[in-house]
Amino acid sequence: MTVIPINTPPTQRLLSLDFMRGCIMVLLALESAGLYEHLFDASKGAPLQNFFIQFFHHPWNGLRFWDLIQPSFMFMAGAAMAFSLHKQQQRGMEWKESFKKVIRRCFLLFFWGVLDYAVRPTGLSFELWDVLTQLSFTTLLAFLVFRWSTVAQILFCLGLLLVTECLYRFTKIPGFDQPFTDQHNFGNYVDLLLMNKINKGGWVAINCIPTAVHTIAGSLVGKLLLTDRAKIRPILLWGVICLIAGFALDASGITPIIKRIATSSFTLASLGWCLFELAACYWWIDIKGHRKNLLFFTVVGMNSIFIYLFFEIVGDRWFTGYISSITNGLMDFIHTPETPKLILTSLSVFGLEWYLCYFLYKKRIFFKL
Repeated sequence: MTVIPINTPPTQRLLSLDFMRGCIMVLLALESAGLYEHLFDASKGAPLQNFFIQFFHHPWNGLRFWDLIQPSFMFMAGAAMAFSLHKQQQRGMEWKESFKKVIRRCFLLFFWGVLDYAVRPTGLSFELWDVLTQLSFTTLLAFLVFRWSTVAQILFCLGLLLVTECLYRFTKIPGFDQPFTDQHNFGNYVDLLLMNKINKGGWVAINCIPTAVHTIAGSLVGKLLLTDRAKIRPILLWGVICLIAGFALDASGITPIIKRIATSSFTLASLGWCLFELAACYWWIDIKGHRKNLLFFTVVGMNSIFIYLFFEIVGDRWFTGYISSITNGLMDFIHTPETPKLILTSLSVFGLEWYLCYFLYKKRIFFKL
């Protein structure tokens, strides 16, 4: 991980990308702090429970708000890559040099993704389910096809979805020949080969194949915005097409929407929402110029990889517990009820993590892989 002091004023950056990344990381940080669990428990039996359940992954066949977080993260990575490669080309960097930079980045993403899951109370573990591990593969694939024509890249994405469908439907491996059944599908079999284990939650490592579509689509949108920054309509049109295709596959019973194994219907439906998200943010922030009051999110978006690793590794294993002990202890002195105490503790943990990002922002320090 490289520390880059940036002298360029943040206002010259594409703020919609930083804003979207910041929104994603804020939501993830609040989850890591345990806020959603406390709010969900506090709302049991109340109408608000139907709202807070959207901040948890769907158990299998279906789509909730929280299922869109990882696709959005990988989509934004692709869009940011397009702008990064464009800058490299402007500086006269050859393809080989860009390739070396991408290989280094992908190696670091893979390393940190594996490290995130490596240290367990029972010892070391090798797992490939982390979003950074997945992103290492999708980033490399998006780079390799980046210079292809738009039509060629779209056909390549359709090919990835077709390959995924074939792998799940036509690999008749005993015990793993049920395409869309948890613990008995092809993705579970691959995990046994790679890691000698199956994820109890149903997540599979080969999700990186279909979700590469998110990163490639992000890079295509990035290239589109580089050529004409007013082209919002094509993004919205493709968003509609993807949403219709994804939900139609699910409603017709052809391929169910399952986030945990990233079915083709899920990939298309989630991509449709990603396209709408970016179009809305880009139109509002970079075209209409509404740049005020974005600091809360952009300071996190500018250090997205750093803060993700911080709350996943440092926070999960030490920081959250340490801060919780302090805040819970202080609130016990004034006899704070249990539910408000837990909610305030989660907000305190998140507040300190946000301030860390703000401190780095003020010092113009940005961590890049």
